[in-house]
Amino acid sequence: MKQLYACLLFLCSVTFSIAQTLTGTITDASTQKLLGGVSVTVKGTTKGTVTNASGEFEIASKADNPVLVISMIGYDKQEVTASSGQPIQVSLVVANELLQQVVVSASRVEENILRSPVSIEKMDVRMIQQTPSVSFYDALLNVKSIDMVTSSLTYKQINTRGFNGTGNSRFLQLIDGVDNQTPGLGFAVGNLFGSSDLDVESVELIPGAASALYGPVAFNGLLMTRTKNPFQYTGLSAQTKVGVNHLSDPAGGGAKLFNETALRYAQVINEKLAFKVNASYLTGTDWYGSNYTDIDPNTPVNQRGPSNPGRNALNIYGDEVAQTLQGIGRVSRTGYEEKDLSPYGVYSVKLNGAVHYRFTDKLEAIYQANYSQGTTNYTGSSRFALNDFHLWQHRVELRGTNFFVRAYSTAENSTNSYNSRSLAQQLNRTWVQDLDGNVVTPDKADATWFTRYAAAYNGSVENVTAGNHTAARNFADEGRFLPGTTNFNQQKDRLIHTAGLAGAGVLSKSKLYHIDAQYDLSSLVKVVQLQAGGNFRYYDMFTNGTLFDDKENKVRVKEYGLFVQASKTLFNEKLKLIASGRYDKNENFDGNFTPRASAVFSPTQNHNFRASYQTGFRNPTVPDQFIKLNVGPIIILGGAPANSAGLNAYENSFTAASVGAFASGFQADMQQGVSFSQAVENNKSKLVKSNVPYIRPEQLQSFEIGYKGLLGKNVMIDLNFYQSWYTNFLINQVVIRPDSPVLAGDGSINSAAAQDILNRKTQAFQLYTNAADRVTAQGTSLGLTYFLPKGYRVNANSTWSKFNLLDANPNNIPAFNTPEWKTNLTVSNANLFDKVGFSIAWHWQSAFDWYSTFTELAPGRISSYSLLDAQVSYRIPTIRTMLKLGASNLTNQYRMQAYGSPAVGGLYYLSLTFE
Repeated sequence: MKQLYACLLFLCSVTFSIAQTLTGTITDASTQKLLGGVSVTVKGTTKGTVTNASGEFEIASKADNPVLVISMIGYDKQEVTASSGQPIQVSLVVANELLQQVVVSASRVEENILRSPVSIEKMDVRMIQQTPSVSFYDALLNVKSIDMVTSSLTYKQINTRGFNGTGNSRFLQLIDGVDNQTPGLGFAVGNLFGSSDLDVESVELIPGAASALYGPVAFNGLLMTRTKNPFQYTGLSAQTKVGVNHLSDPAGGGAKLFNETALRYAQVINEKLAFKVNASYLTGTDWYGSNYTDIDPNTPVNQRGPSNPGRNALNIYGDEVAQTLQGIGRVSRTGYEEKDLSPYGVYSVKLNGAVHYRFTDKLEAIYQANYSQGTTNYTGSSRFALNDFHLWQHRVELRGTNFFVRAYSTAENSTNSYNSRSLAQQLNRTWVQDLDGNVVTPDKADATWFTRYAAAYNGSVENVTAGNHTAARNFADEGRFLPGTTNFNQQKDRLIHTAGLAGAGVLSKSKLYHIDAQYDLSSLVKVVQLQAGGNFRYYDMFTNGTLFDDKENKVRVKEYGLFVQASKTLFNEKLKLIASGRYDKNENFDGNFTPRASAVFSPTQNHNFRASYQTGFRNPTVPDQFIKLNVGPIIILGGAPANSAGLNAYENSFTAASVGAFASGFQADMQQGVSFSQAVENNKSKLVKSNVPYIRPEQLQSFEIGYKGLLGKNVMIDLNFYQSWYTNFLINQVVIRPDSPVLAGDGSINSAAAQDILNRKTQAFQLYTNAADRVTAQGTSLGLTYFLPKGYRVNANSTWSKFNLLDANPNNIPAFNTPEWKTNLTVSNANLFDKVGFSIAWHWQSAFDWYSTFTELAPGRISSYSLLDAQVSYRIPTIRTMLKLGASNLTNQYRMQAYGSPAVGGLYYLSLTFE
């Protein structure tokens, strides 16, 4: 009986230990004001919470006299030993904020931002709350080193250190460790499928190569977003934004409403279980693509314009279809304006939920599901409408204090997405009449239209003035479906829902699966801090034959990577040495080893000098590898060896330039009376066998030096310089494959292959490959943060970037698309007066030329411009609410940020946030 009593007493004590609840109150040491939102965690565990609006917290722990870590942005961190049954009273002292910032992404472990081995920027939850931009993602424009281009109200793309584009597959965006790219596109669509402001805890940016730790996508940099843990951020949060854009828009149409509503709810069920749910909905009217500049490359510049018969206007589509008519000149078809083709009523829906379960204080499991849907317009080789695009993500993760294992999946459905340029071209093929007034089939429409034009211009049509381009165009356009008419709308809808070459629809139901893990071995090794990890990724693509040869064949790609990193501090922690290496293997390419080495020298706590050598690489995207699209006169062919098997395009083809030279020489001989066979023999030596290698990864090497330190207690300086070397850039090369072997038995050009060219027994291919050319880029950035008296804060930064072509062929190098200079200045005060705060952000960048496939690589000038964002906020503590009146682009200057994309004006908003 005594033994039973003793056992019961022991079990009760264990139960009591497990159920031990600690309570307390946190205040400001100087003002005695109760502090809400203070983080309270049990040291050495994953367990944590935050204080409520009254500064109170409650946390469970089974440890005897646990140590609590108390922290809040702007205050010194404290560690307090708790005693069971005794309320904890803690007073936080205002900190030197510049010494407190901690980052994770630079080395994949927590470290002070001052001692980061590479350049890194951070936006914390307080900066997100105070930004004058309409969202945290828009606010990234004012972060040092960032370039941002706008394709749509709902799509902005970011980049660092050059080679920018509207779809950036060289830059990695992670949200809680999950790659935010869509598998079919191969890049993240800004924050269209990301997180709402309410759930973002922090954002970290690494400009430049991060492949050594994060793999092939992090070629130009990394953006890591961390969302709020439901154990630490509990309760209901809500935000609504109401605004207006298109004020005084040169394109007309009048002002349009903008609205965004977001909700977040998190609850701790018990000490082991917590969950959160998020929902947001944004709607508005997109920016208009209304630049009608004539960019026709075959018309002299001084003859371009609205009266040019061969006009090819930037944001009018369908007029790219043109012919040179004998005795008349170059004539283009009549196109449709973008506003009549693109879905300007854009929106974004984001839903996600997560369940967190703590097995112990040191082991936490997470399941998260995300669903996003939206419409946006994206400038690629055409203007694409991602219309009702769906994205699903599932994530499971097991996380301890020194390891994590994470697996996630991403699935997309392009739904009603389409190509606006293809839509215009196909619309133009639905109504064309022959000279007898009969509507012809789409395959004959373009030729018939030009026949009508020529007949009218040459005077062969009664009652049509000869020699008059306007009259000829009007005659050729008879029966044209006008925007807004029933016929136009019916055909538009049909073509949007027809995927492939016969329509404008874009079909993709592609998926990716990913698993990664990391373990901190430092406690086992002792001598150095050591981390190791790896990942495996699997792409499963499906376009039903509209982009890939995947109606019956499966397009699937596997890749993996492994990394290790070691660091050591020497000389009383004044010197920190870090070395890392990563090996990656894609099934279609040789493996890549990417090392990184860095050193941080800190003669004092406030002064830190760093140097690093980094390498990077980028695997070609799945479309780069496996596109197989027959567009009639040419087959677009991805560069994976398996994709071209049996086509002999890489192995048995001539260069396009040499085919042109051969044809010209042959025609000249024929005109001089030379026989056919002799003309072939005379000129076949002009033919050159192509030597196009299969596609392989792009490569980068970079060296960086920098300094980050404090001058006194209120000023932080961050200065860096980098030099980078690039090789193996992806390019396209056109080749002509004859039916016969290119080379004869003796290695000379085969006469039969030359005759195939003349007899049209050939096939043209646009091949994906790499350029051997080597180029460099260099740049420097200077950042200054200054805390002034009475709560004023000034952030200023400037970045200089320079591209060096060296001896490279400019046709083999992707466009740099980066201003030489950009500067940002932000002035803010969260407590200007009682309950009133403000923030003003100014951005300026220099002019530069933008090159893209949208304009067939013809340059478009992006003028220098400045933008001003501003907000005034008012806090209502009694209802835990903040009212904010703000504006992005306050002065309402309409600026085009990428040539061919819309001009972006001011967005004025009023937001109400309850937390």
